Amino acid sequence: MVKFHEGLSERSVYQRYFSPLKLSERVAHTRLVRTCFNDYDCEIALVAERKEAKGKSQIVGIARLSKVHGSNAGEFAVVVTDASQHKGLGTELTKRLVQVAKDEKLGRLVAYTLGENKDMQQMCKKIGFKIRTPATECECVIEMDL
Repeated sequence: MVKFHEGLSERSVYQRYFSPLKLSERVAHTRLVRTCFNDYDCEIALVAERKEAKGKSQIVGIARLSKVHGSNAGEFAVVVTDASQHKGLGTELTKRLVQVAKDEKLGRLVAYTLGENKDMQQMCKKIGFKIRTPATECECVIEMDL
């Protein structure tokens, strides 16, 4: 996970977390414990790895689905290392999250992104999500009824 976070530019971090987070904050032990050990009744993370020449693997993308407490909805987020962007990986991870949400019998899937994150918006539109931009907000709501 540390190597994965090292592969994210400041721009990618800002677009994913809506604020600049230092690498040391993103890889702090307490934070990694929280994000790496999921309660599978509430959330699931899909991890994409690339095999390297010496048999090692490297994480290149992560998609996370969290059930929204008290509703039949799920919230998702996707982040891909900069070197792996624009190659269809984010699209594939998101499609798989949609299938997981359907398998979990969720009725709606939603994500929040910055208005300037056009790559995420275009990718989600391609899959069938609707993009809603509240008039007074600088973020977009990406949603799909399942």
